Amino acid sequence: MWGIDMQKIKSMEMKGITKRFPGVIANKDIDLKVNSGEVFALLGENGAGKTTLMNILYGLYSPDEGNIYINDKKVIIDSPKKALELGIGMVHQHFMLVPSLTVSENIALGSDFESKFRLDLKKISKNIKKLSKDYSLEVEPEKKISELSVGEQQKVEIVKALYHGANFLVLDEPTAALTPQESSQLISWLRTVIKEDMGVIFISHKLNEVMSVSDRVQVLRNGKTYFSAKTKNTNIDELAKNMAGREIKLPKLEAEKTHGDILMELKHIWVKDRRGIDVLKDINLKLREGEILGIAGVSGNGQKDLAEVITGLKKAYKGEIIFGDQNIEKKSVQEIIDLGVGFIPEDRLHMGTIPRFTVKENLILKDYLKNPFSNNYILDQNYIKNYCKTTVEEYDVRCPNINTPTHALSGGNIQKIILSRELKREPDVLVAAYPIRGVDIAAVEYIHSKLLEARENGMAILLITEELEEIMNLSDRIAVIYEGEILRILDNTAASKSKLGTLMAGVVDENK
Repeated sequence: MWGIDMQKIKSMEMKGITKRFPGVIANKDIDLKVNSGEVFALLGENGAGKTTLMNILYGLYSPDEGNIYINDKKVIIDSPKKALELGIGMVHQHFMLVPSLTVSENIALGSDFESKFRLDLKKISKNIKKLSKDYSLEVEPEKKISELSVGEQQKVEIVKALYHGANFLVLDEPTAALTPQESSQLISWLRTVIKEDMGVIFISHKLNEVMSVSDRVQVLRNGKTYFSAKTKNTNIDELAKNMAGREIKLPKLEAEKTHGDILMELKHIWVKDRRGIDVLKDINLKLREGEILGIAGVSGNGQKDLAEVITGLKKAYKGEIIFGDQNIEKKSVQEIIDLGVGFIPEDRLHMGTIPRFTVKENLILKDYLKNPFSNNYILDQNYIKNYCKTTVEEYDVRCPNINTPTHALSGGNIQKIILSRELKREPDVLVAAYPIRGVDIAAVEYIHSKLLEARENGMAILLITEELEEIMNLSDRIAVIYEGEILRILDNTAASKSKLGTLMAGVVDENK
């Protein structure tokens, strides 16, 4: 805890770690060692066993075999509290914060009381300010978590670990939900932490970041160590091949094609946020049959609002959304779904799925009351079982079985569940918001190929992403959004990273 001298971790070693779950071996005889003053990258496909291994280190799981050593001494880590007492902190892929509480209140959870009935939040707030200043993490103790961006919430998670005495950090997909700017800040911060002589385990699917920040790298495949090396002695192509077990080639648009009719048109759409501030300003867009329209922009410039107004989650105060022969802007979410609009949301765990529901239940979530899933409101369990098994195999969703709770899966496999559910419904229009966020390179290849296949079959797709390479590989046209306005719409052939980057910064050259 704050103010208590914790033991300094000079080395952490895991030897012969094996973990079994019903029907699957998550980890098999894994050895891993990390020293202070280095960043150790742990890589692998979704479901390779990375998070399970780190949950063992953090005391959330107990290994079936193997031991953990801190400073060459064997330790038993049977709870997160014990891990923190030893100096190990973990920032999870899906944050463990209470949205309705303030930063101070979240960090205070688990702290010792000043007296039997009193917790000094003012003192905690003061200590948080000092700690965040010392580590250049700038968090505001009095703000509620619900008021913070994803990047700010991540800083809170890191400060929380440091506040409770961690001097060895596990970062599970730390940049998966961050903007490029926030990711760069985190990478720079990690380099600072290294100078402070702290050990870091860095789990990521973004191989360029791994090459940039890590000292050593280890690749897991099917729960086993498959490859390890000093980062300077390997490269992105070699890491991708070792993760997937084959060469990876990301698909791209082929030659230009003739697009069909306009399936959806946004006309002069204006949207306000809760504060009454315009977040979408006079949006005009056309989605055409067999076309991918990419939305490029820095996070927070209206992308979320655009996705939500199309899918009925948010209402415009001005303008129309014409779908088929009707204005759907005032229709309910269910009506819009039934008309043929699909949605892959950016928050896959809480918005794209119901975490406590099984894989099977989430796969039929939108259509369970319709034929052929049910007849007269009675579920056809045999059909559902066969449909879900086939879907899991087709989309390579790695789970013990279709009755596994969705929250127990890796982020990439949850993403595949959402993708398969939306594409198999065969909507006329699909809104895909950050479809590859937090997924491995092989899953990126697969998701991109599925989106292009849907395009070939006539679907109109609105692709929202901050990855310029992704948007240029997939989009027929690219609309750049800045502060809620569409600054320009470019054909793929006229777009370049530099031109898009300039527009994303709000700079418009009227002569071009």
